[in-house]
Amino acid sequence: MAANDKVILKEVTIRAPLDLVWYAWTISERVAEWFAPEAVVEAKEGGPFELYFIPGNKHSMNTRGCKITKLAEQKELHFTWKGPDNFAHLMNNEDELTRVKVSFEALGPDTSKVIVEHSGFKNEEEWEEAYQWHQAAWSQVLDSLRSALEKGEGNLCCQPVS
Repeated sequence: MAANDKVILKEVTIRAPLDLVWYAWTISERVAEWFAPEAVVEAKEGGPFELYFIPGNKHSMNTRGCKITKLAEQKELHFTWKGPDNFAHLMNNEDELTRVKVSFEALGPDTSKVIVEHSGFKNEEEWEEAYQWHQAAWSQVLDSLRSALEKGEGNLCCQPVS
């Protein structure tokens, strides 16, 4: 990470056992309950971490081609990230993708903490809107995760910015 990169840091405490929280991030069908309506996640290093925010559309509003770069069972999940279409010119170049690290911690038998650290945002004016958008989006994502696990009601995230 370059010294001038900006990082988004978000965390949430969830009333759910750690294994269920882990599965919510690492099983495609579970990811589709709270993050994006279609997900292709293969929980292994080098496996896909692809989210499709518009059902059936493999060309727009997705993280197609993103990969899991590190996996530590029920501790850490790292993956590359592509931004929404309106930031594609900044964020979606294969050799310069931003990176997401999700950390997991059991606070008790039925309570878990999730920390999302999204890095690779350039500290340049043209990146500011993408940075702000992702700040809000990650808050929505973690709220949806908590709602899905605590109440069974996920709110799918990240519709296209008009």
